[in-house]
Amino acid sequence: MNCVVVGFGLEEKKEKTLYFYEDVKAEPRAASVKKINAYLIDASNVVIESRTQPLCSVPPMSLGNQPIDGGNYLFSREEMEEFIKNEPGAKKWFRQWYGSQEFINRKPRYFLFLKNCPPHELKNLPKCLERIQAVVNFRNASKRPVTRELAATPREFAFENISNGEYIVVPEVSSERRRYIPIGFFSPDVLCSNLVKIVPNATLYHFGVLTGGMHMAWTRCVCGRLEMRYRYSSSVVYNNFPWPVADAETQAKIADAAQGVLDARALFPNSSLADLYDPLATPPALVKAHEKLDRLVERAYRSKKFDSDAERVAFLFERYRELVDAEAAASEDEKRKKRERLRS
Repeated sequence: MNCVVVGFGLEEKKEKTLYFYEDVKAEPRAASVKKINAYLIDASNVVIESRTQPLCSVPPMSLGNQPIDGGNYLFSREEMEEFIKNEPGAKKWFRQWYGSQEFINRKPRYFLFLKNCPPHELKNLPKCLERIQAVVNFRNASKRPVTRELAATPREFAFENISNGEYIVVPEVSSERRRYIPIGFFSPDVLCSNLVKIVPNATLYHFGVLTGGMHMAWTRCVCGRLEMRYRYSSSVVYNNFPWPVADAETQAKIADAAQGVLDARALFPNSSLADLYDPLATPPALVKAHEKLDRLVERAYRSKKFDSDAERVAFLFERYRELVDAEAAASEDEKRKKRERLRS
């Protein structure tokens, strides 16, 4: 159950009080603050709005692939093995497939990706042809004109997003119980659905900042919610996130610590990300790896240590306001220069 209390008064008090809870069962800790913004933190009174492009100079984030195939190309492991048993030539066209749940639980499904299958091979794969025809029928039966148009290219995704290199995967929905949203890397041969966010051609540095405590604190504050679970969005969370200004040496240190997180996970190959990030089951090696990464990312923002998530988010809000103001000033300057060019 959730309860939101909104208070109104004719006079604004100079001193205000915020209450912090370590968890839902903990006793409150009171803090005297000068202002309380819409996100219930002591920070600038700004509202994080949807953006189509990142505020900082970082790779864009977008959706994974959207099949609109009626499930005809999706298989469990058992279903795939049975399909291959009956049609061995189809084996090389299967790719691992991950949505949020498959990624977090490390239980992939499998996608029959026939887009690049040559016609002379495809004509000898009757069961694959049956699946293609089923997709044609499914799309033609849609009430949406755009989906019916897609029936002309039944071997293609409705929306395709396949990276040329390694890419970052962020589950769209994940449990609020976790200190860190499980974020990971995939190689181009692995396909992801539109139920995850991906950052194509990303680096270990980008992974390190995104899986660090600063970004997690920001996410908990501004992300949407499904029930109480985190609902991550590129337009609000990622595109507005104020990245640190990091030189090459700092980026290399963060990348090295990020690899440390991946190495700590690799020590437990039989554990899913859900297992590894269960608050009561996270291995000490992974905890220490994240702590090291968090320290390095925080130092990229400032030398003084942050004492709490509230302080982290307040700092990020101030940084966000500075970046937005600078962006607006640059835009106005460009408009002024354009007017001057037109007059001359």
